[in-house]
Amino acid sequence: MRFKSFDLPPVEPLARQAIAEAGLGDRIEAVSGDFFSDPLPPADVVTMGNILHDWNLEKKKQLIAKAYVALPEGGALIAVENIIDDARRENVFGLLMSLNMLIELGDGFDYTGADFRNWCREAGFRHFDLIPLAGPASAAVAYK
Repeated sequence: MRFKSFDLPPVEPLARQAIAEAGLGDRIEAVSGDFFSDPLPPADVVTMGNILHDWNLEKKKQLIAKAYVALPEGGALIAVENIIDDARRENVFGLLMSLNMLIELGDGFDYTGADFRNWCREAGFRHFDLIPLAGPASAAVAYK
């Protein structure tokens, strides 16, 4: 199995160093780029951990669309976030994190599983899963 870490140019050398120090240089490649101005590297699975909640709706959809393009048929986008329940009543941490993103960033926000499914459907994804993880986090998965 091979992995790629996609980081901004100033971060990529640090990622490369950490990969080498962990002895994983034969399995992980550090790639430099900006996910808003560059295409995502082709992959079978694209993971975004606490990435989408940083951005406004337009940028969220842009990143989802870029993941779709990077994936082969059957590939998957996995977004690990504090997904808010569709009724917006249970994941208090996710709701508070959404408020925090708005305060810190001005237009970032957390979202529901239904939001994720709708945005991914617009990009062309066909199947979806929501997998609860430890604590308030979940893995929202969209399959191409």
